[in-house]
Amino acid sequence: MKLYEPRNLALLNAAVITGAYIVLFVVSVTIIFTKAFSHFYTFLALFLSAVAIFLVAFLIFRFTLERFIYSKIRLIYKSIHSVKVGKKGKGQNRTDQNLIDHVQAEVENWEAEKQMEIEQLKRLEIYRRDFIGNVSHELKTPLFNIQGYVSTLLDGGLEDPSINREYLKRTEKSVERLVKIIGDLDEISQLETGQLKLNIIRFDLTPLAREVLEFLEMKAHKHDIQIILNDPEKTLLVEGDRERIRQVLINIVDNSIRYGNQEGGRTKITFFDMDEHILTEITDDGIGINTGELPRVFERFYRTDRGRAATKKGKGLGLAIVKHIIEAHHQTVSVRSTIGVGTTFGFTLKKA
Repeated sequence: MKLYEPRNLALLNAAVITGAYIVLFVVSVTIIFTKAFSHFYTFLALFLSAVAIFLVAFLIFRFTLERFIYSKIRLIYKSIHSVKVGKKGKGQNRTDQNLIDHVQAEVENWEAEKQMEIEQLKRLEIYRRDFIGNVSHELKTPLFNIQGYVSTLLDGGLEDPSINREYLKRTEKSVERLVKIIGDLDEISQLETGQLKLNIIRFDLTPLAREVLEFLEMKAHKHDIQIILNDPEKTLLVEGDRERIRQVLINIVDNSIRYGNQEGGRTKITFFDMDEHILTEITDDGIGINTGELPRVFERFYRTDRGRAATKKGKGLGLAIVKHIIEAHHQTVSVRSTIGVGTTFGFTLKKA
């Protein structure tokens, strides 16, 4: 029996009051009329008055609990339920005897959900601060360079043939960098909001990988890194946006070149048959990534501490674009790494 139910609470309180009345009745009558309980009518009066007090107390307590307390609890329950199901949902009116159990469960669940939301908001706030700081840093460098070059030209360098052309070239490079950053941010925004439509076609992944290798061959040679394609003649038909997957491969391979072993390192592209999907893995033998930083490598503008120490180049947007393109294909992208051994990025595509 659950004591907090209205009926049980009313019965308990009525019983307590009736018991107290009986005790007081017996004590008082015994003191005043010592032989009163030798008469039948005394017991009858005690019984009838006790029953009357019990019934009156029970009805008063039951009415009070139902009218003033449980009605408020039902209102609380309805409010909590309405908030949880949203404006489009319809609240449920509980009239059963387990109302307290339902309210307790709802409040506990609601508390857990709100705590999770609070933690999520805290994480988002940290991410927002980092993102704004990173955007400011990435835009500040080319802007300051442009300002410096233009100021030098206006201060007389424009008339000096040995300076003006060189500084204008440097200004152009900084402007191009700004345009690239803004373009990448716009592309990520379109991918996130679904505004950028994919051109899904059937294509062979192997020739596409060879194109990427040829495109990055000179850069890899400059960094003394060899790019290896396993099974270069194997046919791998997949479904996807060919140009976007080309961009994914370029970004990942370019990242492996930038952070790879600069003394005879190598980057290997390997394909795996995963039943209904093809898994593409790009593995390097570079500096590696700390385990704690792995969950953040796909964030916009995020670069690992070792990555920042290894090179000043890179905007930290390439892997963010990779993540959004692969997710727009409803596929998965992953990363695993060991410090001093290397890093492997992998993504899946559906077989055609």
